[in-house]
Amino acid sequence: MAVPALDVFQVIGDPSRRKMLMLLSSDSLSINSLAEHFDMSRPAVSKHVKILHNSGFISMTDIGRERYCTLKQDGFKELESWLAYFDEFWKSKLKNLEVLLNKKSPH
Repeated sequence: MAVPALDVFQVIGDPSRRKMLMLLSSDSLSINSLAEHFDMSRPAVSKHVKILHNSGFISMTDIGRERYCTLKQDGFKELESWLAYFDEFWKSKLKNLEVLLNKKSPH
């Protein structure tokens, strides 16, 4: 089954994938262990895992018969970069407002 290529916001837009990321923030988990937390088929969980993996949010390691998922920085860096742009945008707007208010108020 082909996994669609999604942008980073489509990836985190799915509540199940966000929950998987939260679960993996505590520890590496096998796909079977992840699946226990969801009311969906094992193939559906695998599809979500593939999307997270292809987007750089998790890495996969084979240990024996199990595939373990671990958080990875790549996907988060793309998010962070996008958010940083708007952090700077709002800081600039607030700084401009502060300057304007300081000019209007008597000291």
